[in-house]
Amino acid sequence: MAAFSLPSWLSRHIGPNRGQAWCRTALASETSLQASVETIVHQLRGAGPADLALVFAAASYASDLPRLLPLLQEKLRASHWIGCLGGGVVGTDATGTPHELEKKPALSVTLLRLPGALLQPFAIDTETLPDLDGPAEPWRALLNAAETTGGSPSPSMLLLVDPSCSRINDLISGLDYACPEAVKLGGIAGQHSAGHGSLLFGNQVVRGAVGCLIGGTWQLDPVVAQGCRPIGPVFDIEQAQRNVVLEVSQGQDRRSPVAALQAILTDLSPQERELVKHSLFLGVGRSNFNLDSAEPSKPGAFLVRNLIGVDPRNGAVAVAERMRVGQQVQFQLRDAEASRQELRQLLAQQQTQTPNPLATLLFACLGRGEGLYGEADGDVNLCREAFQQVPIAGVFCNGEIGPVAGNTHLHGYTASLAFLVPRGEG
Repeated sequence: MAAFSLPSWLSRHIGPNRGQAWCRTALASETSLQASVETIVHQLRGAGPADLALVFAAASYASDLPRLLPLLQEKLRASHWIGCLGGGVVGTDATGTPHELEKKPALSVTLLRLPGALLQPFAIDTETLPDLDGPAEPWRALLNAAETTGGSPSPSMLLLVDPSCSRINDLISGLDYACPEAVKLGGIAGQHSAGHGSLLFGNQVVRGAVGCLIGGTWQLDPVVAQGCRPIGPVFDIEQAQRNVVLEVSQGQDRRSPVAALQAILTDLSPQERELVKHSLFLGVGRSNFNLDSAEPSKPGAFLVRNLIGVDPRNGAVAVAERMRVGQQVQFQLRDAEASRQELRQLLAQQQTQTPNPLATLLFACLGRGEGLYGEADGDVNLCREAFQQVPIAGVFCNGEIGPVAGNTHLHGYTASLAFLVPRGEG
């Protein structure tokens, strides 16, 4: 069993009479669900009662998913159980080594003891969401948020969404409306052909959305790595209709987005021009300040969005985001080296703030992993460079949830990490 406890300097912040925080992790990759559960239980033998259990299972176990939580709960004790199915699984094995297991059977279980935490699990029926134009109280009622905050600062939120949900963006906007100061991290669970949902809650498999508010003496620190690097200058949008950018400018020079991109191509290397054919995105500025003088290459300066179409008649581009005149944009390229460089930079910043998190949760796009890096364990190895002992668990998602420039967004090709730390240490 891989055991991780708070170092003494963190324990002092919990209080002498609340016990010691701990994290226990297990990872199995047996062909059958039953065998993987037995391996998990063996690795977690001796673990005391946990406050929260996080369970992530590979899609290959979909048909047996309703059996999973009852099987685990026969041998393991936790007050709250939350998890989901995924296209791949992230976990830390019995030796304390984290792995990303893709396209194979895998089961990851993390048990957390969090003295002083206020935990409020929730399950939401996403077919009957409140009105976004109405008051915030109906949204808060979905979460029982008042019970968790207890007058303390707004909690963090772990959020997992079933892929059948048709109103994911409305859900995220509504939860931001309900809890504007809460950091929200998670992802969309994996798809499958079985006749049930992809989410785990309590002792059941459900649809909709599930999660947990984490308040009291604990919080989640976010690190959102979008995996891109900018090319060319920052442009201002001069004309736009809905999600279509018609004209951009740089100084007094106004042109179509395609003409602007063609000018950029002349300065790119042959390798970069090849990447443009299949890995080109648009970064959309998320702040009102002038990005030309505010480090436009700084991670988080742009929300990276897919380019979904080009109109050859006028050089316009369609973007997977509603656009408006006055926004600043910059073309972006995605590749393995850009992803490594960005994630290293973000993790280094996080490491200076909280060098000893209790645990890390990773919600990674299915387009990352071996497909991006050309080798296994790309994101978890980078995380271990900055945090040598932290246990890591998570899942490969169909969309990742995390904040950029103060607002929560649904991402693609992103690694959304949640570092569990005592409140006030992040």
